[in-house]
Amino acid sequence: MSEVQGGGPARGRGKWLWAVVGVVVVAGLLYVAVTSFKPAGGLKPLARGEMAKLVVDDRPQPQPVTAQDAQGRTVTLADLKGQVVVVNLWATWCAPCVKEMPTLAKLQSEYAGKPVKVIAISLDKGDADVAKARAFIADKAPLQFYHGDYSLAFSLTPAAEGLPTTLLFDRDGRERARLAGGADWSTPEAKAVIDRLLAQS
Repeated sequence: MSEVQGGGPARGRGKWLWAVVGVVVVAGLLYVAVTSFKPAGGLKPLARGEMAKLVVDDRPQPQPVTAQDAQGRTVTLADLKGQVVVVNLWATWCAPCVKEMPTLAKLQSEYAGKPVKVIAISLDKGDADVAKARAFIADKAPLQFYHGDYSLAFSLTPAAEGLPTTLLFDRDGRERARLAGGADWSTPEAKAVIDRLLAQS
């Protein structure tokens, strides 16, 4: 004599229904986790190696950065919104500036096709020095020539301590960090900072 199993088809449907509910719940949790994910950590942990002198701004702010390009057109940070912008203030008479410029060119090359723009602004005075700066940059592709008044260094908050000074801006045009003095911008440490800005913007 065979035993009669309880539940029959209704019990099978119940197990199937719970399986579907479980899948929906897991999918929902994964969706929330992915859409709300933001890269952990700020820029401070990345201030090491070549970036050891990086000073992170705890209250990101816009800055009055204005320069003229090779054609004499005015360029502001607002024109570059949507990109991570690396602004480097330099001059031809500044030995650390001249030394680090090829590394800034390498940094720009590394991010070709990505929303990263390196703006090296010469603060040279006088026609002869400006011409010298223009010729110097012409040999540092893909960098382009930009020139600014020396007062730009003092219009920043806080003012630039000297040359070179490099300021890092997020995609909203807010200064997130700066580095006073020369650095090698082609290093993994420098790229880690730019990658973090790209991920957090």
